[in-house]
Amino acid sequence: MPKHKPVVEMLSHGIYRNWDAEAKSLPKIDKFTTQIPAELGIEFGYIVNIKRAKNARLIYCIYHPDIPDEHGEVMPPFEGEEYVGNNDWDFYLGDTLWEPLSNKTGPWRMTLELDGRIIADKTFEVEDEAPYEGASFWRRGKLRPRGY
Repeated sequence: MPKHKPVVEMLSHGIYRNWDAEAKSLPKIDKFTTQIPAELGIEFGYIVNIKRAKNARLIYCIYHPDIPDEHGEVMPPFEGEEYVGNNDWDFYLGDTLWEPLSNKTGPWRMTLELDGRIIADKTFEVEDEAPYEGASFWRRGKLRPRGY
């Protein structure tokens, strides 16, 4: 009998409420976005659902934007592996920002690989200034509506 191909769906991506790595539940999405404000402790990433791949080896990688370590050397990408827990499995891949924030801006690429094939790939842009947020744009004092 032929083996079924895994089915992968990205359920959410963006900013999440604080996640407890020790908890069984995955974090809750706070905002769907790829533009991340450079704020201490902000949690961002994505959740994928993987079907028909129980016990398959999943390799994850987070490419940071040339962040130096304590010796001034550029940190290598953060890599690891996990095994798919069951035939309808949700997985969270994410990161958070730490001090100093000044060297954390730029693109953060997160990939998942299953059986030698990339199944999820998302790049988040960590920015010094918060992206345009509708009404909050007016509050930043850059422009004022007419008549005010």
